[in-house]
Amino acid sequence: EGLGEKQVKALWDWGLVHGPGDIFRLEERDRQSLTPLRNRDGWGAQSARKLFEAIEQRRKVPLARLLFALGMRHVGERNASLIARHFGSVETLAEACLTTDERRAEAMAELLTVDGLGPIVVEAFDQFLAEPHNADTLRDLVGLLDVQPPEARAADSPVAGKTVVFTGTLERMTRDEAKARAESLGAKVSGSVSKKTDIVVAGPGAGSKLAKATEFGVQVMTEDEWLSLIGG
Repeated sequence: EGLGEKQVKALWDWGLVHGPGDIFRLEERDRQSLTPLRNRDGWGAQSARKLFEAIEQRRKVPLARLLFALGMRHVGERNASLIARHFGSVETLAEACLTTDERRAEAMAELLTVDGLGPIVVEAFDQFLAEPHNADTLRDLVGLLDVQPPEARAADSPVAGKTVVFTGTLERMTRDEAKARAESLGAKVSGSVSKKTDIVVAGPGAGSKLAKATEFGVQVMTEDEWLSLIGG
């Protein structure tokens, strides 16, 4: 509110804003300015105060919303939500993606296992973070904003925080229903099996994923056992 394209251009021209993070430094810089915003053309004490209040109200932002707002290619609201839920917190995301190239590569490999995130989305996310200016912008925003983690999902459920893979034919629910139920209980549903997988739910016709689960020593259960675990 009170910060449209015209206002942003004026703030830029006055040297008050140089990047997204500067919006959240605006009030502090204005206090140090020889010409406060309230004394500039088109502004007044009331409009300046309303702007600062509106900015402060936007300081608390969900992680998914922050990722979406960065304007990355292929990262719309749904994909931003999947990425946010995978990392769980902005601190975890920052450690994984904003420290070293090696750590970021590991994080991208892990993202590829998230059901619903394909290689095109992950590559776009990786390319965005590989650009130093973009990484610096995200670091800056992380330090300025109160970034909220994804909404907790049944933290006391027996599968909260666990990575689950469904394979084979499910007979009592569709794959989408199984995925939605697992996520509602706080589990992460992956499309592939790795050493970090906690549970593989195997139905008739399970093939390579079941074999890999056995190889990695991952817990394997039937659909009925899974339903019994989560309460039907």
